[in-house]
Amino acid sequence: MSSLEVESSTFDAVVVGNGALGSSLALVLARRGLRVALVGEPHRPAAASVAAGAMLGCFGEVTTTLLKSEHGRTKLDMDVRATKLWDGWLARLYDEVGGDEIRSADGTIVMLNTVGIPQIDDDNYAAMRTAMDEYGEKYEDISPSDIAWLDPDPGSRPQLAMFITNEHAVNSHALLDRLQAAFTKAGGTVVPESVSGLLKNAERATGVTLKSGGELQAGNVVLAAGAATQHILDTVPEISAGIPPMVSGYGVSALVGTEDGTTPDSVIRTPNRAFACGLHVVPRSQGRVYIGATNIISTTPRTTPLLSDVLFLLGCATHQVRRDLSESGLERLQVGNRPVPLDGFPLLGEAGPGGLWLMTGTYRDGLHQSPLLAEEMARRILGETPQLDLEMFRPRRAPIQALTREESIETAVTHMLATGYEYDWNIPIEWPYIMEDYLRKGYSQFAEELDPEFTPPPELLAASRLRPDLIQSLRDYYAASRAGE
Repeated sequence: MSSLEVESSTFDAVVVGNGALGSSLALVLARRGLRVALVGEPHRPAAASVAAGAMLGCFGEVTTTLLKSEHGRTKLDMDVRATKLWDGWLARLYDEVGGDEIRSADGTIVMLNTVGIPQIDDDNYAAMRTAMDEYGEKYEDISPSDIAWLDPDPGSRPQLAMFITNEHAVNSHALLDRLQAAFTKAGGTVVPESVSGLLKNAERATGVTLKSGGELQAGNVVLAAGAATQHILDTVPEISAGIPPMVSGYGVSALVGTEDGTTPDSVIRTPNRAFACGLHVVPRSQGRVYIGATNIISTTPRTTPLLSDVLFLLGCATHQVRRDLSESGLERLQVGNRPVPLDGFPLLGEAGPGGLWLMTGTYRDGLHQSPLLAEEMARRILGETPQLDLEMFRPRRAPIQALTREESIETAVTHMLATGYEYDWNIPIEWPYIMEDYLRKGYSQFAEELDPEFTPPPELLAASRLRPDLIQSLRDYYAASRAGE
C-alpha cells in the first residue's frame, strides 16, 4: 500500500473526492455498513467546497434561463428537495460528532441595486419571486433602508430587497471537518492521497491507482472529485469518450475580518449576473464575513487567484454592500473550481462499465444538493429503488441543449455587456448599443463555425471564442457524441 497506513486495500466502495459531495456519500455508505475508502488530499487543492459560501438555498440562484427548460426546472426541483433535508442532516451530524454550531446565517436578503442591467437583474429578481410563488416558499419584501448592516456607496444603493426566510448558510470548512469526523466514526477509511487512474477489467471498474503507486480495490468506484474528475476519466479514453468533458468554473472568495467586528445576521446578495453567481456576503463567526461572486471558465483548475479577480471582488463588496469593508482585514483568499460539463448539466449515475459511478458536474449546486444526492446515489449503489429520476443527467448522453442557439447567443451578449457595467466602465453612452450589435454578429458567426447543430451554454460560448483549447474541446466533444449515436 506504499505510504498508506490502512488495514486493507479492498473495500466495498471507493469514493474519489473529499469535498462536500464525496464526503457526504462516503458517510451515507459507511452508515449503511459498507467498507468505504474516501480518497483525497487533506488540503483539498482547487476544490469548490473549500472556497464556497455554502448558501443553503436555491431560490436566490434562480434565473430566467434556468426556468426555460425541463432540465433547468429539474435542477431547481432537486435544489428545493435538498433544502428540506438540511435541518435533519445537520442535526444528525451534531448527534454523531458534536461540535459548535456550523450554520452561519439566518435567511437570505436579495437586493436589486443599480449596478446590474434590467435584462438580467430585474428579470432574475422577478424569476425568483415566480419560482417561490410556485413552490409556496416564504419571502417578504423589505425596505433596503431597513437592512441594518448594509451601507453601500450611494451610487450603488439598492432600490428593492426581499428576505427569503428559509435560505440559510453554513461554514463550509466546519462542515467538511464534521463530515470527515462522522465518516471515520462510522468505520470509514480516509486515504489522504490523490488518484492517478482507474482499474478495470473487461466488464467492471475494480478500483483506483494512487499517485503514490498504491492500489485500492473495490466493487464500486465513485468519481466525485469535482473539476479534478476529468483527468481521471482521461486515463480511460474508451469510457470518457461518451461523457461530456468538464472544465472549471474558477472562482475566488475572501474571508474578511470586519473593521468594527460586526456581521450581518443573514446572507446579503444580488441576483445572479454577468456569467456569475451574483455578489454575496455571508456572515461567519467572530466578526468575519465571506465575500464571493466570481466565475471564470478555465480548461484546467486553478489553485491561485488572479489579481484582477481579487480587485474586482473586493471592489464590488465595498461599493455595493458596505463601504467600511475597505478598512477591514483580508484574512484569507480562497480559490475553488466548480465542475462544469460542456453542456452545463450534472453527471449523475453509472458511467459505463459496471461499478463505475459519476457524482459530479454539479456546477454551483454541489454542496447544497449533497445530502440529497448522497442518499440517492447510495440507493443506486446498493441496488435499492431510486427516489429521483436522474435519467436526463446520466453521464453517457448526447449534448443537452437547454436553450436554442438564438437564446444562447442573446444571453451571452447580455451577460458580456453586464460585465462591463459591473466593472463600472466609463464609455460614451452610445457605445453599448454598438458593442451589442458587434457581439451578436460575432457570437452568431462563431456559433456557426463551431458546430452546425450544437451550441454550448452562454458562458461557454463567450469563454471559448478566444480560447483555442476550449474550442477544440467543444469540437471533439460534439464529434465524439455524433460518433456514438
